[in-house]
Formats: sequence, C-alpha cells, structure tokens
Amino acid sequence: MKPKRIAAEVIAKLRKASSAARRAKNEKYFPSAQAVLGVDAAGIRAVERDLKKRLAGAGAREVYEIALAIIGAGTVEGRQVAYEILAGHKGAVEALGLEEVLALGEGMDNWVSVDTFAVLVAGPAWRERRIPDSAVRAWTRSEDRWWRRAALVSTVALNLKSRGGRGDEARTLAICKRLAADHDDMVAKGLSWALRELSKRGRAPVERFLAEHEEDLPARVLREVRRKIKTGRKYG
Repeated sequence: MKPKRIAAEVIAKLRKASSAARRAKNEKYFPSAQAVLGVDAAGIRAVERDLKKRLAGAGAREVYEIALAIIGAGTVEGRQVAYEILAGHKGAVEALGLEEVLALGEGMDNWVSVDTFAVLVAGPAWRERRIPDSAVRAWTRSEDRWWRRAALVSTVALNLKSRGGRGDEARTLAICKRLAADHDDMVAKGLSWALRELSKRGRAPVERFLAEHEEDLPARVLREVRRKIKTGRKYG
C-alpha cells in the first residue's frame, strides 16, 4: 500500500461527502488553518469504516504511515479519520511511542482535532505508559494553547470506561493542577472535561481539588464541574 495514494483517495471520498452548508457551519464551529471540507459525522464514519476494512490485515507501521499521510493532506476531517483508524487497529495503536505521537499531533489548531487526538491517540498511549508522564507535563508548559488542551484531554482516556480507562486520580490531578490558573477558554474547557470525567470515578478528590484551587480556577470550570457533581449534567 502506498500511503500518499491512499491519503488522496480518502480526501477525495471526504470531498464527495461534503456540502457547502456544512462547510460554512464547521468553519465557524472549529476554525482552522487546515481545510474544513464540510463533512458531517455520518460521512466521516462511512469513510472511516471503509478504510478500517481495507487496513484490517495491514501492519502497524503501515497503518501509522497511512495515518500520517492523511494528516499531511491538511484537512480537519481527514485528521479525524486518521486518528480513528489508528485507534481501531490494535497493533498500530500499541506501537505508538512518543516520537510517533508527537508527529501525529503536529499542526493541531482546533478543538476537534485536539480532542480526537488526545482521547484516541495520546491519552491511550500515555495510559499504557508508552509515552512518559514527563512528555505530558511538558505539554502543559507549551506556548501553544492546543498542546496545553491536549495534556488535559489526554487525562480523559485515563478515566473514560468506554475507551478502556481504569481510573487514574494521581496523574489526572497532577496535570489539572499545572493548568488550574490557565484562563484561555479552550484550555479551561479541557480542564472542565478532565475534572468532570474524573468525578465519575469519585466525587471527593475533585471536590477537594476545586476547594484547594478555587481562587485560581476559571469560573467556567467551577460552574460546570460543580453542576456535574451535583446534578450529573454539565448544563441545566
């Protein structure tokens, strides 16, 4: 299989499934320097399913190189497909080390790309100790808001049962503490998600964290996480 050829085929299928109306909506919802093609979730899943079937017998390195080529084509929807095929191929996701994870994250510049990367790629790699804690800590110090958000959303994979999370209070709160006073809204939203997901494992550690960092935390985080603990809902 030739990665660049497959990447071109994937992008062509995504373009075929796109619409001008969806493109206009998505460009406002998650603006990006990458091309926003305008494909809805169902269209992305259809392309993704076809590619997963095609790659069922492929080797781990081959799947990684194909994913990298799709990302290199420079579209938001293509990047989503790339992360999904890696997550859906056991050998590929288990072969990812820090070098590969960093390469897959290069160029992220919107919340959709970051969250898909963190939940499906970086978080699982970190959870299984294929990338070190020091790497994720380094992301919290990045000048790039998207890598700071990636550090926080990667904790979701530690705790999200449906994605294999077994619960990891220590690592989650260590990252949250480093970004507790970050008031960039995209980072604050990631912090809120990280704490809300951990609260499903146990309310007490999250309540203590909120109390200890109340003066530093963005109002959004305090509001959303406390509502989640109290009502089980983010809103309402």
